[in-house]
Amino acid sequence: MMQPTDDFTVAAKALAADGWCSMPQLMSMAQTRALAQECAALHEGKVMLPAGTGRAHSRSPLRGDHTLWFPTAALTAPQQVFQRRIDSLRIALNRSLFLGLVDTESHYAVYSPGSGYARHLDRIHDSDARVISAVFYLNDHWRESDGGALRLYLPDQSSRDIYPHAGTLLLFLSAQFEHQVLPATRQRMSIACWMRQQGVGATC
Repeated sequence: MMQPTDDFTVAAKALAADGWCSMPQLMSMAQTRALAQECAALHEGKVMLPAGTGRAHSRSPLRGDHTLWFPTAALTAPQQVFQRRIDSLRIALNRSLFLGLVDTESHYAVYSPGSGYARHLDRIHDSDARVISAVFYLNDHWRESDGGALRLYLPDQSSRDIYPHAGTLLLFLSAQFEHQVLPATRQRMSIACWMRQQGVGATC
């Protein structure tokens, strides 16, 4: 496995060239499993809520996941490990690409079998705060036949399907790439994260 700085350099170059990239191993498998176990327990305990859209997080038929936002002032031990890693990546991207990223926001997301998220952009319509979208996958032993890919729509009118294999991090520019989550035949877990700049409505 490459050293973290090497991973981050490759990610920065790919973002600069293509606007998106995937990293196959953001964290160790033990760290990833700890997050997956916590996410599953929160979902089974009915702590997570049906997700909404927009600044008000209004319920919408566009998406079928349940989410729980990370409490920035009271992160659990697994969340702290993830936050440190994402912050290291954010700082590295700032140094390489001068993006002005000041913080992140994250939530767990669980899709039950058959649910998905319609095609959309991650930018809230009256805010330019979100610059980079990051999705970290928590699903062990995922097969392409399980479905559940994130379909990323590219500028040349083609698309790329990224399957939610545990440990993979997908990065893309929030304002430029429409995407959707395709239904899966099994429960699908991830962490959705946004790296943000100071901007209009930056406290969304």
